[in-house]
Amino acid sequence: MFNPENWTLMHGILVFAACAITIGVAGTRITGIVDQLADRTGIGEATAGAVLLGGTTSIGGSVLSVTAAWNGNAELAVSNALGGIAVQTFFLALADMVYRRANLEHAAASVPNMIQNALLITLLALIMLAPMVPNTTLWHIHPITPLLLIGYIYGIRLSQGAHNSPMWIPTRTRETREDEPDDTSKMPSMLRLWSEFALLFVLLGAAGWTLEPSATVIAERSGLTQTVVGIMLTAISTSIPELVTSIAAVRRGALTLAVGGIIGGNAYDTLFMAASDMAYREGSIYHTMTDDTLFWVSLTLLMSGILMMGLIRRERTGPGRIGVESLLLMLLYLGGAALLLTHL
Repeated sequence: MFNPENWTLMHGILVFAACAITIGVAGTRITGIVDQLADRTGIGEATAGAVLLGGTTSIGGSVLSVTAAWNGNAELAVSNALGGIAVQTFFLALADMVYRRANLEHAAASVPNMIQNALLITLLALIMLAPMVPNTTLWHIHPITPLLLIGYIYGIRLSQGAHNSPMWIPTRTRETREDEPDDTSKMPSMLRLWSEFALLFVLLGAAGWTLEPSATVIAERSGLTQTVVGIMLTAISTSIPELVTSIAAVRRGALTLAVGGIIGGNAYDTLFMAASDMAYREGSIYHTMTDDTLFWVSLTLLMSGILMMGLIRRERTGPGRIGVESLLLMLLYLGGAALLLTHL
């Protein structure tokens, strides 16, 4: 029963569904904790969203990608890592629909969020560059992998610096929601907050680890490619916390946290590729990327560029009281998914 090789398609689907529900519930709870930790520690909602919320809600996907790479399932590892970035950007457009006062890009104006989005575009460009350079590795690790790690750390430091000492600030309007700390005297102790945060972190990681064999079984038993399973199933299921937490943050009024959690999680997700490359023992995992995967990275770059323009433009209202950029993000993602499925 516990050996995935003996699972039927139904077993795989049931385990997959149980893990997805676990990720969704734990991801919902962790939003409030991160919001309080942002105020308690003074690091700000944008940085907390990127590092704590983005990293934690992405842990399930990162464990899945690394486990898949270690087991030699490079296609599943890559498609899960990169598919999650696109769907999470799509989720940001859905969160925009929930906030009715103004467009989310306008109300959650934040320099750190813009830096994190620029960081995401830079890291995605490095990933696209990797298959174009020689397939050379040192201890089975491609040179792009340390560049991704260094670039991420540098980008987060820039984001934190922009929060502490901004060189310019967005124009404040009636619809702009500033990142103002709540009353910390009414919050639980730091020990309790960090303890619950650590517990949920482990729970999300365990769910991601269990998702990998169930996703592999679904791919094998259903006849779907690992790319389709990675982009349309595992990437979406492991990204459920981003959808839940972003909507929960919007309803709490923590708009900067909502946007920072999505964009920061996207930047963090590029590190799935670095971690998967280190776990993959057969050479460079970047050189296993299929045409479908490269198409998805290109689409994600386009979506990230459009989001960047939305963060700078800050349109107050648009069609259906969401931004034009949000509408384009939804159309691009749904169109890309349709094209992927037509290749089945």
